[in-house]
Amino acid sequence: MTQEIIFANANIVTADAVIRGSLVVRDGLIARLDEGATAQSEAIDLGGDYLLPGLVEVHTDNLEKHFAPRPGVRWPSRAAVLAHDAQVASAGITTVFDALAVGDIRAGSARRRDLEDMADTVAAAQDEGLLRADHRVHMRCEVSCDTLDDLIAPFGGHRLVGLYSVMDHTPGQRQFVDDAQYRSYYKQKWGIDDHEIDLFIARQREVAHLVAGPNRAMSAQIARDHDLPLASHDDATPEHIAEATQLGVTLAEFPTTPDAAEAARANGIQVISGAPNLVRGGSHSGNVSAKHLAERGLFDVLSSDYVPYSLIQAAFTLHWDPDIAMPLPDAVATVSRNPARAVGMDDRGEIAPGMAGDLVWVRQSGDLAVVRGVWRRGRRIG
Repeated sequence: MTQEIIFANANIVTADAVIRGSLVVRDGLIARLDEGATAQSEAIDLGGDYLLPGLVEVHTDNLEKHFAPRPGVRWPSRAAVLAHDAQVASAGITTVFDALAVGDIRAGSARRRDLEDMADTVAAAQDEGLLRADHRVHMRCEVSCDTLDDLIAPFGGHRLVGLYSVMDHTPGQRQFVDDAQYRSYYKQKWGIDDHEIDLFIARQREVAHLVAGPNRAMSAQIARDHDLPLASHDDATPEHIAEATQLGVTLAEFPTTPDAAEAARANGIQVISGAPNLVRGGSHSGNVSAKHLAERGLFDVLSSDYVPYSLIQAAFTLHWDPDIAMPLPDAVATVSRNPARAVGMDDRGEIAPGMAGDLVWVRQSGDLAVVRGVWRRGRRIG
């Protein structure tokens, strides 16, 4: 039996225009887009609000927060996955790459403990039809971890893995070039004193010196072996980008300086910037602001990173901010079409006939983008 849903009186954001009209989704796919009014009485009347393609999130750490909502607290796995899924779906995200840290700079961390359970529970919940969004896994390989090879081994060929990235949290470089900022951040995060952080920094630098290079090469090889895209993380210099280029990186996540972002672009690498950075007006780590990059046209994709709802808000900020004033179709593409294409998904991220019926109803309320409804494959999920 044919299943059909009609949206009317909407400002429909396509790849290159905003069209006032109606949209038909039939059997999960966009079937027709018409300008002007529709006489269909059963249509959902959006009252002039926006209709966007479902958002595509390629890097969010949000799942980790639900598995470990407080220090020392381990939430039940299935409940954690469902809570995370509900949160991303309500934010308009219809495709999400759950970023799982493979390895960590601290032994015995929740990230190391929960890694396999997080991936397996997401896969099982998806198989059971329990999830609203379409989930994939993004493997964030911590190259300064001395057990990375053992941690990554179980994921070779895992059916949900769709993206690999390499990250390096060795003190004094990339995200934390400033030692003082590194010390302050991790002392507060872990509740440790000056002596403990000194010992940790010394050991971490020693370990990274031995394993970071081999681990980086190993991670890139695994991505190639499985024909999956590879991203780099927190590049700070043109030299970092040159290294990434040699590895076959196609995405630069959260470059920390304009020089790194420019170098990525010059080498044909797409740039991912942080939606929370844009919404809050700057980086929480003291690195380059997303607005600065946006004003110079130096990123292609936005990621919600640690705040799912920031993705939709950031897209409209690109359009509303007078210093950026990005055309709305281009702004929306940074959270839909561009990330989808970056990870090889050609069936979503755009409102056009034949594309997936993944849609978000958005209403403007002052300087807020308010999600009013979310559909995946024509089925309402939020």
